[in-house]
Amino acid sequence: MSMLSKLKVVEYVKESTANPIATRRRKLIAKIDEQIMLANDPAYTAVRTKWIRSKEGDKKVEVARTIKRWWHTNITGKTILTVRYANKALELAEGKCGIELASDSELVSTLELIKQAVGAGELDDKISNAVSVKSSYTASPSRPSATRKTTN
Repeated sequence: MSMLSKLKVVEYVKESTANPIATRRRKLIAKIDEQIMLANDPAYTAVRTKWIRSKEGDKKVEVARTIKRWWHTNITGKTILTVRYANKALELAEGKCGIELASDSELVSTLELIKQAVGAGELDDKISNAVSVKSSYTASPSRPSATRKTTN
């Protein structure tokens, strides 16, 4: 028993891997990576795997999916970049969603900087706000029901 007495014994508590904040960060970082790939190669298309049922049996196939660009060039020639999560532009400052860049050449470095900020947790509250707005709208009890009124 003297060997075990040298060890520090603690209670074992398994930590859940389903941390919603970490999951949201990973999802946003994956989307930023897609935007970086799209910025480097305009012909880039992402693929996803899909199961197809046929007479020969089920098989996996890769299907191309479109990626929407998060940036556009305005009439003055400036590039405006938005960071999107849950199909909503994140407010990076009060009432401001866009990042103005001088040209498309700054796009990849700016996306890399945003990726580092997401990994560091700087956008966690903004992501949570985007998710809470979405979920509060869909689960709102004050939303009118979709029942049909009948008239006699």
